[in-house]
Amino acid sequence: MALLNINGLGVTLSDPLFTDLNLTVSAGDRIGLVAANGRGKTTFLACIAGQAEPTTGDITRARGTRVGYVEQYVPEDALTRTLYDHVLAALPQDEADYESWRVDVVLGDLNVPYELQQKPLAELSGGWQRTAMLAAAWITEPDVLLLDEPTNHLDLHRIALLQDWLAALPRDVPVIMTSHDRAFLDATTNRTLFLRPERSQVFAVPFTPARIALEQADEADARRFANDHNKAKRMRKQAAKLKNVGINSGSDLLLTKTKQLIDRAERLEAAARPAHREHSAGDIKLVNSGTHAKALITLDNVVVETPDGRALYDTGKKWISPGDRVVLLGANGTGKTQLVKLVQRALAGDNSPVKCAPSVVPAYSDQHLSQLPEAMTPMRCVAEQFDIGDQRARGVLAGAGVNIQMQDTRVSALSGGQKARLAMLILRLKNPNFYLLDEPTNHLDIDGQEALEDELIAHETSCLLVSHDRSFLRNVGNRFWWIKGKKLEEVDSAEAFLEGEMAASVA
Repeated sequence: MALLNINGLGVTLSDPLFTDLNLTVSAGDRIGLVAANGRGKTTFLACIAGQAEPTTGDITRARGTRVGYVEQYVPEDALTRTLYDHVLAALPQDEADYESWRVDVVLGDLNVPYELQQKPLAELSGGWQRTAMLAAAWITEPDVLLLDEPTNHLDLHRIALLQDWLAALPRDVPVIMTSHDRAFLDATTNRTLFLRPERSQVFAVPFTPARIALEQADEADARRFANDHNKAKRMRKQAAKLKNVGINSGSDLLLTKTKQLIDRAERLEAAARPAHREHSAGDIKLVNSGTHAKALITLDNVVVETPDGRALYDTGKKWISPGDRVVLLGANGTGKTQLVKLVQRALAGDNSPVKCAPSVVPAYSDQHLSQLPEAMTPMRCVAEQFDIGDQRARGVLAGAGVNIQMQDTRVSALSGGQKARLAMLILRLKNPNFYLLDEPTNHLDIDGQEALEDELIAHETSCLLVSHDRSFLRNVGNRFWWIKGKKLEEVDSAEAFLEGEMAASVA
């Protein structure tokens, strides 16, 4: 049964985000919506939710269809409400008094602890805020559910719970979701929509096989375009020969055939469609300045503690050598952030039990990109830190996806993707030989994540990183440290940890 029919939909702002999009959404659909940062995913969901008007086309809903929309950010006016009250407020006012029990059911299904239910949203982590928004959408009993980046700020355990929750939804409720988490898309979707300015593509498979099919379709389009132009070129050459013969022989028939060949060539050229070329949201480039030190970072039985001094675990004797890409594994609350802070303090020259080689040139980025001053402009961020001149500063900013119009506006006005690319640019300009990265893929689209992966590997960088993105940590890591109980253990791969985290959601 079709619940939504999307016909010829298009949205144009300064440039087209998407055009002539046709899609039927039926019961049982789990659709992954994929596009680069700023290419219209949120706008598309807002059109379906009735919160934005398309430039062209229309959306037809089956009679009585209710749409639940989980947006990417918490509304400002909701931050003062408790998590429980935020979900309760989603019920119609005349139902809130006698159907409040539904709030308890939904929050129970989503494994929200009671003590968190009574806290204001402003005091909760981004992950719990997103859970509250999901509960508020689901309690309205929607017929179609829209999720905009539902895994943002979730740790692996919460991602596993979300996957299980989606799998348990009634099969007649279709879900359309945007995500940059490749493993999550593969686990939760059965269709994939690649949103493009022209000729958006839909495949009836999850992300990874859909992407292979998309690449094959683009390659076929490129071959077809080249063949059509070569054929038109041959027609024009043949027409030129016929024209010369026709003029010399005075043959009107040959001149008529010449005109016919030229007409055919023009029609073929006009109908030929170039293959899609993805416009980059901004380059991600890294460097590795190198060092002769045998150990860049040394942990000699360091005891990692909570902020109030309670011992969490002992690191044992560990070190990071040039070329080591160490992934730090551990369940939420086990102390990953505390170890990252100890290393960061050591890199900054502050008092820390962690030892750094004198030749270490560090580059640090935290998950909230707090190293970017929100009140400064991107131009000031670069020009005041690095002696590269204004002209080059503007050039490297443009290359990183911060266009000339945005370079002199505050960092706070940038999109999440632009901020992430700006942060990576600043790391590169430090010319480091060691990277400390806490959730570096936050806000990066899939192309950006893969570019970051490629750069870390190609330059044989040395790094310590924390990530909840399963695809990223699997692809990048060549060493793995796992916080197990009171010890930090080195393991051969991340698989046992990942399997344990995903299985724990079922327990």
